[in-house]
Amino acid sequence: MNLYLKKAYPFDPSDFVHFRKRIGEEGMKKIFKQSIELFDTDFIRKEVKEVRVDTTVQEKNITFPTDRKFTEKVIEHCKRIAKKEDIKLKRTYTFEIRKLKQQLRFARKPKNMKKHIKAQKKLHRIAFKIYQDLVNQLNPIPKSYMEEFDVLYRVLTQQRDDKNKVYSIHEPEVLCISKGKEHKQYEFGNKSSFAYTRGSGIIVGAMAIDGNAYDGHTLESQLEQVKELTGGKIKKAIVDKGYKVKGGIPGVDIVMPKNLKGESYYLKKKREERCRSRAGIEGLISHLKYDHRMIRNYLSGTAGDKINTLLAATAYNMRKWMRLKKEEILNLILRWIYQALILGPVNFQR
Repeated sequence: MNLYLKKAYPFDPSDFVHFRKRIGEEGMKKIFKQSIELFDTDFIRKEVKEVRVDTTVQEKNITFPTDRKFTEKVIEHCKRIAKKEDIKLKRTYTFEIRKLKQQLRFARKPKNMKKHIKAQKKLHRIAFKIYQDLVNQLNPIPKSYMEEFDVLYRVLTQQRDDKNKVYSIHEPEVLCISKGKEHKQYEFGNKSSFAYTRGSGIIVGAMAIDGNAYDGHTLESQLEQVKELTGGKIKKAIVDKGYKVKGGIPGVDIVMPKNLKGESYYLKKKREERCRSRAGIEGLISHLKYDHRMIRNYLSGTAGDKINTLLAATAYNMRKWMRLKKEEILNLILRWIYQALILGPVNFQR
């Protein structure tokens, strides 16, 4: 048996991209379901009677949005399109833009704030002129550029207090979400919801939420996903105070920290115990972010948000299963090595 070092990938990295696009969100759901079914099915159905639910922000791979960055990127995009389509712009404002960039870079001191505001407005006017010049010369705009020009126009015309603002030109679906954190007031990405069992700590629900929805409005859809994936019946959902659902959810007891009239001392202590256990989901979310690539989402579009959320939950479940079955897995690997080195290649069938 010849062993040698090969300095190359076993396949092209772009195959991952094509694979994700081919199977989509539904395919990823099936993979996530398989990660749940690695554990005993009957055991999972018993465990999902009580689930803990929480949401977090999955940040997109973008820089912090500022007016200066947007204006410069609009100019870069317009010049790139003009060069590609062999269009000669009336003016490129090369020297003016260079001078304004220098002013904006070193004019953030309080005494130079007026100069900073004036330079920013002038740079914005130049960007709008270049954009209008390109649109007039391209008229009619090709279909391949329609979406890009729409995003550029939204960037140039949006105001400070507008809703549905653009925070990234290459990822226009990114949302600005505030979760009340002192160290990070705003996060730019999408909101993801997770549900995991109270006893075993297995993730049984993971979904990326469209839009900046209120947590209470996401609970029912999250519980429906858990029922679909596990086939179990949920009796209690342990959540925080942000999950106030008007009218409740039929058949599900929503447990949260609150004072209930007429509640006995025993039931109060049981509810408080469940609410304290809910804090464990914060550690789980931290593991998903720092160990399973949710700290920064590099996949494009809303489809990428959903796929990355499901993949992170799948990886967490598989790692948990491997830790529980580490002795069996180690024995299987040693058998493979023994057969390959001593007895030759043999096909193992389980």
